[in-house]
Amino acid sequence: MSFNIFEEKGKIIVEGLADFELPHIFECGQCFRWNKESDNSYTGVAKGRVINVCKKENKVIFDNTSKDDFLNIWVDYFDLYRDYGRIKKVLAKKDTVMKDAVMHGFGIRILNQDEWETLISFIISSNRGIPLIKKSIEALCKKYGNFIGEYKGKEYYDFPSAEVLQSKSVEEIKESHTGYRAKYIVDTAAMIAKKEIDIYHLKNLSTEDARKELMRCSGVGPKVADCILLFSMGKFDAFPTDVWVKRIVEYFYLKEESSFKRIQEFAKEKFKKDAGFAQQYLFYYARALGIGK
Repeated sequence: MSFNIFEEKGKIIVEGLADFELPHIFECGQCFRWNKESDNSYTGVAKGRVINVCKKENKVIFDNTSKDDFLNIWVDYFDLYRDYGRIKKVLAKKDTVMKDAVMHGFGIRILNQDEWETLISFIISSNRGIPLIKKSIEALCKKYGNFIGEYKGKEYYDFPSAEVLQSKSVEEIKESHTGYRAKYIVDTAAMIAKKEIDIYHLKNLSTEDARKELMRCSGVGPKVADCILLFSMGKFDAFPTDVWVKRIVEYFYLKEESSFKRIQEFAKEKFKKDAGFAQQYLFYYARALGIGK
C-alpha cells in the first residue's frame, strides 16, 4: 500500500489511502466500541487509547494520536498495509454476486482487534442487536475498566482485564445488561486469567486448532469462535456463520435450506483463504438489500 503521512497538531493526516470508508469499516458488524459523531467522524476506544477518525475527500484524519502511535499501533489495527484492491479483484472474479458485493462495500477493512476484548465482546453479542451489545460493553468498561481520559468532554474507559472480571460475581456482571451471558463472561475470564487458554498464543495455531481451543470457553460456539478468529487473530479463512449469514448464502448461492456445516463447506471451497473477506462483503451488501433478516 502506498500513502503519505503528515503530523499536524495532534492529528495524523493520511493522503492517498485506498479502500478505506468509515461506515463500511465500523458498521459491518466487526466492532462495538466505535460510534458515529455528528460530523460523520467516528470515535473509538482500542489498544488503551481513544482516537477519532474522519475522512475529507482524499484525506483520512486521525485525531488524538501521534505519529509514533499511528505507525506502531494504528497502521496494524486498521490493516493499512494489506492490498484490499487485490482481494476485491480476486473475489469479484468469482461471480456477479461477489462483484456487486465488493462494489457496495468497497471501503471495508478488517480490523486487527485485541483477542481478549474480542472474545468477551462476541460472547456478549450472542442473540443480540448491535445497540444492546454496545450498551453492555460500555457498561462493563465504565464499571471495571481503567480510566483512559477525556476526549471532547466525554470520559473513556479501557476494556476490563480477565483478572478483574473473573473476580466479580455473576450478579455483578449482570448489572451491565449482559443477561444469561454473565456466567459465560465470569467463567471464561477465569480460564484466561488462570492461563488455561493462552488467548494471545492462539493466532500461532492453525485455524482449526485455534477454533477448538476457543470453543473450550464458556459461551463460545462455532460462530463466535470464527468471529474471534477473523477479527482478532488474522484467520482470514474463517467464515462466521449465524442464521443471518446462513440465509444470505442460501439466497445468493445454494437456493435451498442448508445446514450450517454445508454453508461452511461451501464457503471454504468457493472462497478458500479469502473466506473471511467474502463474508464481510456479503454481509454488508445483503444487509443493505434487506436480505437474510
